Amino acid sequence: MQKEPIKNLICISDTHCGCQLGLCPPKIMLRHGGYYHHSDLQAVVWEKWLEFWNVWVPKVTRGEPYAVLLNGDIVDGRHHNATHQVSQDKADQEEIAVAVLSPVVEKCEGRIYYVSGTPVHAGEAGEDEERIAARIGCVKDSNGKHSRYEAYLKVGNCLVHASHHIGVTGSMAYETTALTKEFNEFCSESARWGRQIPDVVVRSHRHRHAEVRIPTKNGYGTIFVTSAWQLKTPFLFRIPGGRVTTPMIGGSIIRQGDEEFYTRHRTWETDRVATDILETEVVNE
Repeated sequence: MQKEPIKNLICISDTHCGCQLGLCPPKIMLRHGGYYHHSDLQAVVWEKWLEFWNVWVPKVTRGEPYAVLLNGDIVDGRHHNATHQVSQDKADQEEIAVAVLSPVVEKCEGRIYYVSGTPVHAGEAGEDEERIAARIGCVKDSNGKHSRYEAYLKVGNCLVHASHHIGVTGSMAYETTALTKEFNEFCSESARWGRQIPDVVVRSHRHRHAEVRIPTKNGYGTIFVTSAWQLKTPFLFRIPGGRVTTPMIGGSIIRQGDEEFYTRHRTWETDRVATDILETEVVNE
């Protein structure tokens, strides 16, 4: 019996499991027998994670089958001399990721695709994330591997290209510049070799959601950057623009409708930290 084509693709990225500011279940056992309980901040993100999968995804897929794209940086790894990990033992970080993602594999009935992220998080050749992808049973590529550097996926009539990286900017005034450039370069390179231009291009890495739609013969070409599931780390305070923003958490769907394909996104903005009121004593001379 011929299988019905999948009409829904759920896209998430940048969970950074293993970071004290990344996605983590309420309680996880570490490799040497201790336990890590997630923080109050992580509890808020975990609540949104459950809402995303248990409420938003069934609503936007209308209860239909769906596939899942994990678009990189699922674990935090050991990077940049950072010390804010739950554990720098990569086995611990892997266990957190497996605990987070195993229920997702069940919900999508194994239709899950893994694209490797940044080398400092995923391993120089994505080897750390390959182990996780194999453990949770991600769909294999043509070489029999469970992760890849890019993916071409068909969602109904929609051709999707997914890869983790995209250019960043220190100014929110130029947040969409790299998206427009990426899509236009894809169009140019595809036309040069007579290849099909992707209808939707998915990128991640920035931890800030943005989308650009460009008119095409087929209606619109779309490129978007996914939200993340990691809160503000010490590194973000070094970046212009990053210092004044609050993290976006959430995910996206690419859906083939009755007439055309479209995207929808569920993005939560996180609150600012509590304001400290400084009192100054005025001395009259």
